[in-house]
Amino acid sequence: MGKLLKLKKELQSIADKEQSKNLQSFFKTGKGEYGEGDIFLGIKVPVQRKIAKKYIDLSLKDLQNLLDSKIHEYRFTALIIIIQKNRGLDISSKEIFDFYIKNFKNVNNWDLVDISAPHIVGRYLFDKSNRKILYKFAKSKNLWEKRISIVSTFAFIRENQFEDTLKIAEILLNDEHDLIHKAVGWALREVGKKDRKTEEIFLKKYYKQMPRTMLRYAIEKFPEDLRIFYLKGKSDSQKLKDKNMN
Repeated sequence: MGKLLKLKKELQSIADKEQSKNLQSFFKTGKGEYGEGDIFLGIKVPVQRKIAKKYIDLSLKDLQNLLDSKIHEYRFTALIIIIQKNRGLDISSKEIFDFYIKNFKNVNNWDLVDISAPHIVGRYLFDKSNRKILYKFAKSKNLWEKRISIVSTFAFIRENQFEDTLKIAEILLNDEHDLIHKAVGWALREVGKKDRKTEEIFLKKYYKQMPRTMLRYAIEKFPEDLRIFYLKGKSDSQKLKDKNMN
């Protein structure tokens, strides 16, 4: 039995119908929702990570097969294997980066983006001066490209590089999707954990126009009095805006 088929059979053998139903709802797979058409076997993440370790020598062709599947766990496991390959560098990081970018349409739920973008896109671009692809993605109409653009910068934040995070956050400031609000707020929070002053410079400029969810995520780790300051300022600004519209 080939390793690809063996992996699929192993995942299928531990499918959980009840967990599958819960995940289908949690990841919004209904008609018109962001995860429409995604199929879950119902396997927990730690289990998938453990299984992935046994198949790190799968070829990119086999991984392409997994990424093309509508089964979420196939795509998730493929991404875990790709990350492991990237760390081991048995394939060049450029080849892995190009493979990932070619497959961004298959990285099509928020957990898939979040586990992979910093470790593949962010890691590859970390020592590159040309990061234009992140700005291209940030300005895309595709939800997952936009999320990849901001989440990839976590690799930079870890090394105290904040410029791209803040520029992309500015581009996405008025995005309409809640998943972008959360991702941008999360990224700003991580900047603040490294350098509160830098985050606050950004917040003082933009917090009144930020979506409330984005702001709440961004100030989550702030002291209580500072969080109240920003939230009250946001509320007062919104009241004034509503009054002027009426």
